This record gives sequence, structure tokens and C-alpha cells, in this order.
Amino acid sequence: MVLYALAYAAAAALAVWESGRLRQARIWESLPTRSRYRVAANVLLPVVILAWAALLLPPAISLARTGTVPSLDSLRLPLMGMLIVVAHAIAGFAIGAVLPRLIATPVVAVVDWIAVNFTRGTQPYWLRHVSGQYSDVGFGEVPRFVSVAVPVLMAGGVAVGLLLLWLPLGPRVLRGVVALGVAAAGVLGAQHLARDWPHDPPTATGQAPVDCTGVNPRVCVPRIASGSLDRSQREASQALSTLRAAGVPVVAPRQIDDLYNGSGAAGTSEQVWRLGLMSANRPHQVGYQVMVRALKFRCAEVPAVRAHSVWLWAATRTGQVDMYQERRRSEGITPESRKIEKQVNDQVREVLSKSPAEQKTWIRSNLDSCSKSATGSTA
Repeated sequence: MVLYALAYAAAAALAVWESGRLRQARIWESLPTRSRYRVAANVLLPVVILAWAALLLPPAISLARTGTVPSLDSLRLPLMGMLIVVAHAIAGFAIGAVLPRLIATPVVAVVDWIAVNFTRGTQPYWLRHVSGQYSDVGFGEVPRFVSVAVPVLMAGGVAVGLLLLWLPLGPRVLRGVVALGVAAAGVLGAQHLARDWPHDPPTATGQAPVDCTGVNPRVCVPRIASGSLDRSQREASQALSTLRAAGVPVVAPRQIDDLYNGSGAAGTSEQVWRLGLMSANRPHQVGYQVMVRALKFRCAEVPAVRAHSVWLWAATRTGQVDMYQERRRSEGITPESRKIEKQVNDQVREVLSKSPAEQKTWIRSNLDSCSKSATGSTA
């Protein structure tokens, strides 16, 4: 998204230079019968086209290299950027009409770029939302129309206000008041719309095309990663049925979606689970995630030995022991972790030697019990 700030700054700075060139050549005095708007448009057209090229060429080249056709939804941000480029060019042209171009051009370039780009690290959050420097968009996310309309309203209001100053009708004071009112309406309107937004602007999630298969659970993954869809559904179904038969009180979700199709903004629920399906490119990875999700502890924090014992027992029953061990290794091997895993292995070995009824009682007891001295752990 850094290209957006660059394009805005380039448009504003080049417009300052071109406007100063016209002022220095006394064009406005020598052509009193020609439309000011036409002269300005002819001068700004190359500036706008160059800024558009900086904005659009890099993603266009990437799309061409991968043979990807952009969707209509993916054009929202570029169209927003193109409109804001025009607004920045108009603002730069107005500055160049009154300030020396040799001084104003570099100053405007730097100030414009900083003012837009650095809003991502400032508060209140509405400053970044009205700047036109959009936050990063996650996979499967689409900016809502209101989130791209706000920066256009902000920049467009100021640009239209500056254009009104050139109207050849009415007293200059009246034109100034009208122009100020239009600019203020754009700025205040944009601020009002974005003032309550959180860090990220409104986006629609889960918009990537998906393929689905199976029933209870119905597994859905983005189409670009659907090659292992059947295996994912089979692993999920087998893990759930095995755990249920072993006595785990699990209710199969209606659907399992991919976590990255919208960065999980839609959340998860008992009916729809969101797991890392796209990153599960090896056998048993989906089955292990489903197993961990199905083992629902009553308390938020669980002692490490108890949690690991439950996971290892379930991994043994569902054939996911290798994935369990890989997960433990990824957390790092320390003397403390070795001690915990020794206790876990001894306990699980003892539990597995018991009858199915006793194992059922054990797993339900461990899922339901809590301890004040619990130490949290991750699967």
C-alpha cells in the first residue's frame, strides 16, 4: 500500500511545478478568453497519468506474470487511489499558483508523503482512514464501499472547494465562503463517518471463491488451495467420529472454513469452525487441528501436564501422534519441557491400558475440571 502515498505525493508535487511554470509564463494574463479549467486540465493530464502509472503498473505486472484476472471487487482500492490522485493534483496546482515552484515542489512532495504515509502509526484512528493510505487487505477480504468513499470524500471535498475559487461568477468573497464550506463539509463528513472505526476500516470477509465438500462437517477451502479438499474433509470427519466413539463430548460443526479467508475476522462458533486449512499441506495436519478444536476444556487456563495428556491421548486414538510430537518440538525443547512430556507419556500410557469406559470417564473428567494454579498451554 506504500505506492498510494507515493502516487499522491508525486501528483501533488508535479502539479505544483506545472502550475508554477504557467504562473511564471503569465499564461493566465495572456489568454483571458480561454477556460481556466481547460488550461489546467491540459497541464495536469500528464501529471495524473504518471501518478496513475506509479499506482497501477506494479500490480498490473504482477497480475500479468501470474495470469490472474482481477475481479470487480479488487478494483475498489485502485479506483479510490485514482480519484484521490486527481484531488492531490488539484491541491498541488492551487499551491503552485501562489508559491514559488522551486521551493514549494520539494516541500509539497515530502509533506504530502509524510502526511499520508505516517497516519498508519498515529491516533486517533480516523486519521488513517481519511488519508487514502488503506490498511493491508487480508486474503478473502474486500473493502466496503464506505471505507473507500471516506478518503475520497475527504480529498474530493478539498479539491472541489479549490475548483470553486476559480469560478468566474460572483464576488470573490462569496466564492471563498462557498469553497470553504464545501471543503469543510468534505473534511467533517469524512471525519464523522470514520471517527468510531477501529484500527482497521470496515471490510467484507470471506469473499474468496471457495470449494466445499462433505456433510457434518462440510469443509470449505479457497479454490486456489482445493487440491487437498477431499483429504481435509476425510481427516476432519474421521477425527470427529473417532473422538466421539472414544467418549469425547463433541458435536460436529456444520462447516469448517479456512482461517485465512478474511483473516478470521468473522470469528468462529460452535456451528462454523475456522482452521488453518490452506497451510495444512501435509497429511494429518487438518485432522490434528480438528482434534485440538474438538477437545474443549471448560476453563480458559489448564495445567500443561493435563492439557498435553489430553492432546496426546486424543492424538493416539486418532492416529495423530507424529503431529503432536512435531507441535511439541516446534515449541522448543528445554529441561522443563522434557520433564512435562515424561509425565505426560507415563500418564497417557497408563490411561490407554484401561478399559474404554474408564478412558471415557478420564477424558470427560480432565476436560471438565479446573485448577487455580493452572498454567496455560497451546496445542
